[in-house]
Amino acid sequence: MNKAVQVAEILFRENKFQAVINTCHQILSEDNNSIEAIKLIAKSFLATRKIDSARLYFNKALEINPDDYESIKDLGNTYHAVGDSNSAKNYYQKAIEINNDYAQALTNLGSIEIISGNKEKALSLLIKATESNPKLAHAWGNLSNGYLQLGKSQEAEVSIRKSIELNPNLFNSHFLLGTILLEQKKIQKAEQSLRRSIELNPNLFNSHFLLGTILLEQKKFQEAESSLSKAIQINPDSAAAHSSLGIILKELGKSKEAESSLRKAIQINPDNAGAHSNLGIILKELGKLREAESSLRKAIEINEDISSCYYSLSTFKYSKNQEKWKNKLFSKNILENKSKKDKVDLYFARANILHNQKNYKESSEYLKLANELKLFLKSSNYEHLINKTKVLKNECHNNAINIKDQEKYPQSIFIVGMPRSGSTLLESILSMNMNVNDLGETNILEISIREWNKVHNKISLAEIFFKKIAAQKNEVGIITNKLLYNYQYAGIIATQIPNAKIIHCFRNPLDNILSIYKAHFTNSNEYSSSLVDCAKVYLDQESVMTEYKNRFRTNIYDLNYDSLVTNPNQEIKSLISWLGWKWQDSFLTPHLNPRSVSTASNIQVRFPINSKSIGGWKNYREMLKPAIAILSDTDRYRDICSEKYFHN
Repeated sequence: MNKAVQVAEILFRENKFQAVINTCHQILSEDNNSIEAIKLIAKSFLATRKIDSARLYFNKALEINPDDYESIKDLGNTYHAVGDSNSAKNYYQKAIEINNDYAQALTNLGSIEIISGNKEKALSLLIKATESNPKLAHAWGNLSNGYLQLGKSQEAEVSIRKSIELNPNLFNSHFLLGTILLEQKKIQKAEQSLRRSIELNPNLFNSHFLLGTILLEQKKFQEAESSLSKAIQINPDSAAAHSSLGIILKELGKSKEAESSLRKAIQINPDNAGAHSNLGIILKELGKLREAESSLRKAIEINEDISSCYYSLSTFKYSKNQEKWKNKLFSKNILENKSKKDKVDLYFARANILHNQKNYKESSEYLKLANELKLFLKSSNYEHLINKTKVLKNECHNNAINIKDQEKYPQSIFIVGMPRSGSTLLESILSMNMNVNDLGETNILEISIREWNKVHNKISLAEIFFKKIAAQKNEVGIITNKLLYNYQYAGIIATQIPNAKIIHCFRNPLDNILSIYKAHFTNSNEYSSSLVDCAKVYLDQESVMTEYKNRFRTNIYDLNYDSLVTNPNQEIKSLISWLGWKWQDSFLTPHLNPRSVSTASNIQVRFPINSKSIGGWKNYREMLKPAIAILSDTDRYRDICSEKYFHN
């Protein structure tokens, strides 16, 4: 081989395709039958997707040597590149007829057979390719894909690792390994493989998209947002990418941006049921209830098996378009072939509809079915909560008071108590103050305390806490934090956070427990599916808050939900006065607050303050007997069913 051809081959390996073409034309000017130069020109045109030019030169090579099986295979590649699998298959078969052990044609033909659904035949060809040339890296990659298509994950992993061992720089092999590891639930290793794939080829859509999906699953929302944004930059017409980005933006609290992403997904693919469903959830949080209901109904029209949509629709109060989906919800066949998780959604949905129809007995039965199934899927966490409370009480007793530099820090309001105790309503009232930064249910305090425990005497908890808040918010004014289980940290808050105000939300325990049991929480709160455990957690939080109130009375405000909704004017004015804020009438109309609400109260909070839910437990007295038994065993609630209880 002359030196000019060797130079051209080096340039080809360096992906300098135009330089290859120029060099080879110089060779052909001296020797117009140089098959090596002709094939390199053809391969360069193929690499730059100039398909017609590539075919022209491959055919020239075959005029010189009709049995050049490599050129025949590459001619097949030109057809494969434009999706003409049948023509590609014919050329690969011709190449194999000439050389039965030609690994590259065997592996390419095997890949086409996979696409055609001939998986067993494909696997035979792919195995033969690796036997014919054990050092051909991409043949091992194709074999791995063949195994994966047949559900043989372990064999697929072995094959793809062999491909990477032979050529560590094949980005597709790292991507496939990531896919295999994800299927095996090896999330962190899958993430590493996908990141390596992106290092080798930053413009591979699939790697960015799958990495974003993995990061979302790991709740690494900011990184996930970056990956999905890059995927969309590469392929702006991917409905799946826009839809996934919408989910991530929702988790980041960027509800309006999430709405925009999901609408874009639907614009690209109007039949994307998942996008319609997720859009419905976002619109619900934004208070756009009519649009939310419309989106959820559209999702069911496209795919009537999305169980979560039935549950979401069942929470709407005044729908006039229920009949079609309600009939489906109560049909005999809707539960067929459904997962346990889907059945939970459907049972809760049925319970809600029956409750609205005042059929409390049947509603009770479906509530019990739903919660029993939830406990089967994930056991109660009440012991963990109660044990954590004990540990934190001891820590509080051991901590010296450190609330210096009061003027240095903004007012921090911690809303604590049980779920479904009026905390979302309270947050909406407080955030009518334009100076309030609503942090939502963030665990920023707990994270700060963990960090503080590692560097106890070197920096104050307040410094760590407010530094983390500043990193999230451009301007830090008054802050509210509604992670309700911060009641466990009330002692630490009172002794370590300057200008801290703790508002303890509570209500009639049976109304509270019923509301929790009906809520169908999707994250944590596993105890909520056991009436007994709900009662135990209720009593535990009441006990610990009573103790902290005795020690830090000036730091803690009692907000009785029942009093709030029956006499909002008086109760809200009392609260605002305690906070030291200037009064504004908008505090009385929190339902007009445009903020996004992602809690279980996101529909209820859009209506004027009312007392409709007070005493609702009486309709479920029979179902609530396990909780009543626990409460009645205490002095405070011994006669709970015979009196109306309010906290003092």
